[in-house]
Amino acid sequence: MHYKLALIGFGNVARALARLFLRKQDMLKAQGIIFSFTGISTGRHGFAVDPDGLDILKALELVESGQSINSLSKSPVANSLEVIQKSAADVMFENSPVNTQTGQPALDHIRTALNLGMHAITANKGPVVHGYRELTALAKSKGRQFKFESTVLGGAPVFSVFREAFPLAELSSVKGIFNATTNIILSRMENGEAYDDAVKYCQSVGVAEADPTNDVDGWDAAIKVAALVTVLMDTPMSPQQVQPTGIRGITPEMIAKAKAEGKRYKLVCSAEKVGDKVIASVAPQLVDSTSPLYGMMNSSTGVTFRTDVILDYSISLSEREGMQGGPIETAYGLFADFVNSVK
Repeated sequence: MHYKLALIGFGNVARALARLFLRKQDMLKAQGIIFSFTGISTGRHGFAVDPDGLDILKALELVESGQSINSLSKSPVANSLEVIQKSAADVMFENSPVNTQTGQPALDHIRTALNLGMHAITANKGPVVHGYRELTALAKSKGRQFKFESTVLGGAPVFSVFREAFPLAELSSVKGIFNATTNIILSRMENGEAYDDAVKYCQSVGVAEADPTNDVDGWDAAIKVAALVTVLMDTPMSPQQVQPTGIRGITPEMIAKAKAEGKRYKLVCSAEKVGDKVIASVAPQLVDSTSPLYGMMNSSTGVTFRTDVILDYSISLSEREGMQGGPIETAYGLFADFVNSVK
């Protein structure tokens, strides 16, 4: 079957996703899946739609050379909603910048796509935190999928593993490292690199944005905690309720002292059921070698679930030589959601 795809957001992750589709097209074809890209919305390089299929390689070339993609469009489009409406897509990938406060405009993008009969797949945490119940119900009513596996640990399955491997298990707590950028920064500072240089490194390899505030101040981690709590603990939570503390206050002297004591700082994310409430936290903590978080260096991330029937179950995404995590792993999570939606 031929699936038409719309990309809302065309940053590092979406471009990695486009390339992943091209790399896997023979494997997809062997499973009866043919695809074309029929809509692209970018933040700074324009919009393009063509229900007959866009030249995705040309779109990649134009954006990566700082040029507009408007010339590729079959008809004029002025915004992301028009791209969704005119793309005639079967699947919409929502990867616009995260809005931790309201989830917009991603919420409206996903609502529109579902109402038009598209599957909606996202790596954007905002709609999950601010619209999970509504969007899940809407998708069900339309006979479509709303999937978001990439929102917490990139390409590592978190939501699907818990749902499918632990039916009727009650989640009592989660704890882990959810933000690769801060983990890289802390790891490099432990090796003697200055904070500012570590941030610049993360930006240079594509795991941090030009403005790293959401990462270093803990908001990216906080919205991931809120997403896990909202979905897996069935308790709506906003990132503001988490009240994160970031890593700006961690000094080289603090790191050196911890290292001398056989410890290291990690930006630890946690949520625990206490009575009928869920207490969540994102803050730098000292961990020693007895903690599973101690060995998670550089871009490695992971989470440990504790349930009423299985005490501790961990999922981790370990750094591989030559890879710093980030776009390709998140892109794979989106790709996997697509395959699972249409198979």
